[in-house]
Amino acid sequence: MSNAHERVRHEGLRSKIMTADQAAEFIHDGMTVGISGFTGAGYPKALPTAIANRAKQVHADGKSFGINMLTGASTAPECDGVLAEAGAIKFRSPFQSDPTLRNSINAGNTEYQDMHLSHVEQQIRQGFYGEMQVAIIEATGITEDGKIIPSMGIGNNNEILKVAKQVIIEVNVAQNTKLEGMHDIQFDIGTPPNRQPIQIIEPFDRIGTPYLECDLDKIVAIVITDGGDRNSKFAKPDDTSKRIAAQIIDFFSHEVKAGRLPKNLLPLQSGVGNVANAVLAGLLDAPFEDLTGYTEVLQDGMLDLVIAGKMKTASATALSFSPDALQRFNDNIEFLRDKLILRPMEFTNNPEVIRRLGVIGMNAMIEADIYGNVNSTHIMGTKMMNGIGGSGDFTRNAFFSFFVSPSTAKDGKISAIVPMVSHHDHTEHDVMFIVTEQGMADLRGKSPKQRAKLIIENCSHPDYRDMLRDYYDHAEALSAKTGGVHTPHILTEALSWHQRFVETGDMRIK
Repeated sequence: MSNAHERVRHEGLRSKIMTADQAAEFIHDGMTVGISGFTGAGYPKALPTAIANRAKQVHADGKSFGINMLTGASTAPECDGVLAEAGAIKFRSPFQSDPTLRNSINAGNTEYQDMHLSHVEQQIRQGFYGEMQVAIIEATGITEDGKIIPSMGIGNNNEILKVAKQVIIEVNVAQNTKLEGMHDIQFDIGTPPNRQPIQIIEPFDRIGTPYLECDLDKIVAIVITDGGDRNSKFAKPDDTSKRIAAQIIDFFSHEVKAGRLPKNLLPLQSGVGNVANAVLAGLLDAPFEDLTGYTEVLQDGMLDLVIAGKMKTASATALSFSPDALQRFNDNIEFLRDKLILRPMEFTNNPEVIRRLGVIGMNAMIEADIYGNVNSTHIMGTKMMNGIGGSGDFTRNAFFSFFVSPSTAKDGKISAIVPMVSHHDHTEHDVMFIVTEQGMADLRGKSPKQRAKLIIENCSHPDYRDMLRDYYDHAEALSAKTGGVHTPHILTEALSWHQRFVETGDMRIK
């Protein structure tokens, strides 16, 4: 308890300290609950399990229990996973990555709204989800005057604290106390016609305060926890990832020589995952200095760039590290305190700021079609994988927008380049570059037919290249008869690759 007193420095709030099981009694069937968490960082560690246990007891009595759950992005098995396993999530938004929850969504047991992360706080503010009864957030501590010290992720915490009727805070004593001061919580930008401009002129500009705030009378419970974030381990960059990274770095060098990029590039954004992380890791040995980051999630690759002195500052809404990188972060936290900054996702993902700063967006894809449309969310068009997250916010507004992927998946049974994507997330109008280990397609200034030839020849795997050529040639010939040569397609065959995989387990023609 002495440690709890050190973390909860506001004397009046110490009386609100209770167990997770006691705090779970505030959660009832049908409630809309805002829960902190962004890409495995900053999510509550104890309350979800307590709520899940409560749900199981209620279900055993033959009664209904489920919540409508809004987060910043994905959480972890200890949050999304346990709640989904207990059948306690009726509705979920805006992003997830948990296998148990994913199965519940694809089975139709949990309703799921996938959405651009830059839209979330505005829709909460407008009451789109109805009344938010409870906010559950993780914190590093609470100051003497009741201000909340955020942990490793902010997401939409600022907004859910404002609108929720009641607030439960998990104070996690495992979080480094030196996180205090690394956050930048901005003012309320308002709604049109009274929305205010965001005064971020340089990627590392501070325009707010280091603390979250809410009406202290709304805080009904404080739970003390001691648990780490998800901290998933990244795979070491393989040859495929290294080839993808090398092509992007070579392109950067070319653009610097052409005078279209400054020598320190432009602010970098990188999506989540092994390939995206490998691209950043490749910059460690690249001939660029004084880099900057303006992203939503800061992972191992960007952290190592900062520690190495290659990147001078980085802005994000969450820090999501592997166990080894977390150790490097804690070992170097004094050095990093004036180089890393965490903001609400309404600011990190704000389209106007992204466009004005000239951010270079690099995100992963599930598949792209021959015309440059990208699917980043659905497997075979119907099964949700994770969600669009912030990739749309950055892609639509980036100075350069890259989508990266190995050219095949499932031991070659799936091609990442297909005649037509089975689900559209990013249209050909927003996608500038597609990169696989086979090569890069620069789609700028190209017509659909020109894009198709580039993508087929540069990005597709040799096992599928002749199939793609054959499809395109037949589509062009058929379209010439019908007057649709601008974007040739054979509608009866465009999705046949996906159907063949569903039926046989392989896109290839045997």
